[in-house]
Amino acid sequence: MSSNYLFKDSLPLAPLKLAALEGCKDLASLVNDHIVHFRRHDMEELKRRKADLNYRGYDVDSYLLNMRCPRFGSGEAKAVLEESVRGTDIFAMADITNHSLTYRMFGHTNHMSPDDHFQDLKRVIGATAATAHRVNVIMPFLYESRQHKKSHRESLDCAMALEELVAMGVKTIVTFDAHDPRVQNAIPLHCFDNFMPTYQFVKTLFSHYKDLMIDKEHFMVISPDEGAMNRAVYLANNLSVDMGMFYKRRDYSRIENGRNPIVAHEFLGSSVEDKTVLIIDDMISSGESMLDTAKELKDRKAKQVIICCTFGLFTSGLDQFDEFYEKGYIDSVITTNLTYRTPELLSRPWYVEADMSKFLAAIINSLNHDVSIERTLSPTEKLQKLIQSYRSSEKKLKDWEEEM
Repeated sequence: MSSNYLFKDSLPLAPLKLAALEGCKDLASLVNDHIVHFRRHDMEELKRRKADLNYRGYDVDSYLLNMRCPRFGSGEAKAVLEESVRGTDIFAMADITNHSLTYRMFGHTNHMSPDDHFQDLKRVIGATAATAHRVNVIMPFLYESRQHKKSHRESLDCAMALEELVAMGVKTIVTFDAHDPRVQNAIPLHCFDNFMPTYQFVKTLFSHYKDLMIDKEHFMVISPDEGAMNRAVYLANNLSVDMGMFYKRRDYSRIENGRNPIVAHEFLGSSVEDKTVLIIDDMISSGESMLDTAKELKDRKAKQVIICCTFGLFTSGLDQFDEFYEKGYIDSVITTNLTYRTPELLSRPWYVEADMSKFLAAIINSLNHDVSIERTLSPTEKLQKLIQSYRSSEKKLKDWEEEM
């Protein structure tokens, strides 16, 4: 695996520094460990080949930038760098969904909102852009990405945020599974990379379930709405299984909690009876529509219902997911570690985590070497090898059971 990240003929563009904001430090620490491992392997491999990589700062114990964002009693803040960043390649990492962090303002305790995290990100950029060789932003959950288009007289927040970042000097913006990647049209002359966690989802699924039958008779991929169609089509085609879709019938005569309420979920697709179904989407917010979809599938006699989402926000808590798990409507929920997960979520028996830290480390390492990331953006070949390997082991297990 590590040989995939060995850059034989490319030196880094500049010394690497990971500027991790407080809400993203756990993920950044894992990413840092992977990059250290990659580059130690590079050094050993190059020495074995009697080659030389004489580059200052390539093989270090940590790439994490020593920095902080303290706040005043009024709620105002600033970014403080504890070391020089002159000539470095900065990767500022921010998790704008981390609501666990708090700060004091006029004697009251406030939880940090996405707006607070985004302001801190801009502060870090402001403190580094003048002297760094390049500044890049790693924002797994794209700020204001749910407000990606105008429907009426309203703001287009995500587009404005992207324009603001590039105006401050950001060269590359990296995100994952953007709600609508077309929002990058706001900055057409700048680098915007949107990565999908499909390979990591499949790998986690195969690791957690050793006895899945991946064929059209036993497995199916489900899109919970029209917006998730592309994800579901790509995965279903790679697995060579059928795909189904729900569409939401809404009551447009009234608005509840800022949106038109869902009246019913209508299903389009073949029978799900006695099949393991995988529901795939970009996020779980309150989880209401996802749970409704799961119940509809179980009512249609699906054997197992596995929910697979890039971001698990669970804004309405975990009680309803506990209830649906106990009733057998859901079998497991897989999300990534790209955003904050509460200790309560990590302790749930139905929760499974897909680790994205190695993938993110590979992306950062590639960008720092200024090499193509085409294979990372489209991991079809890698995904096919994983599926073939699983099917091979599945066949061996079936043959062994028949012999017994």
